[in-house]
Amino acid sequence: MNAQPTVFIVDDDPAMRDSLGFLIGSVGRRVETYASAEDFLEAYDTERPGCIVLDVRMPGLSGLELMERLHEDRFAPPVVLITGHGDIPMAVRALKAGAFDFIEKPFSDQVLLERIQQALQKDSQERSDEQDRADFERRSGRLTAREKQVFELVVAGKPNKVVATDLGLSQKTVEVHRAHVMEKMRAESFADLVKMAVLLEVTGPPQTIE
Repeated sequence: MNAQPTVFIVDDDPAMRDSLGFLIGSVGRRVETYASAEDFLEAYDTERPGCIVLDVRMPGLSGLELMERLHEDRFAPPVVLITGHGDIPMAVRALKAGAFDFIEKPFSDQVLLERIQQALQKDSQERSDEQDRADFERRSGRLTAREKQVFELVVAGKPNKVVATDLGLSQKTVEVHRAHVMEKMRAESFADLVKMAVLLEVTGPPQTIE
């Protein structure tokens, strides 16, 4: 996860590939170029951080078709689409397929670099969140069934007294379970616990105990 991010350029125009590669490389970014969507897919590794600068119109698999394939992968890097023939329907289709942004030629070098920077930040944040989520899932797996119920209710904002009533427990027992949840989840504060719950998508009524 600490690997240097790469900007993957996918464009069938050699002059455009060279121009984009020089521009992006000139600001210290690692760059790889591909002449077709098929070439990119052959080398594609979901574990590698970065973003894709992608031409929409290419022979064979188009940029939009590549995007739609990548959209099936939850870990796919953000995509900045570029085209000289863009129109509103194409932009809408691209955004629905998960494009991070859509830029029409001719575009400002600075605008493109800014979009790439934003896309790289998005990719970094999503990978960090995924790493945290996996860690929190391991921690939550150590909770007992009753502790999971207490966890779900307290992060929903219910005070201990209400949790006790909902679960048919004493308030003291709820306090003990809550302390165990904080310890097992390694939460330093209630706000910390809520952040974990958000990443774990802990919502709705608590699970019932069989």
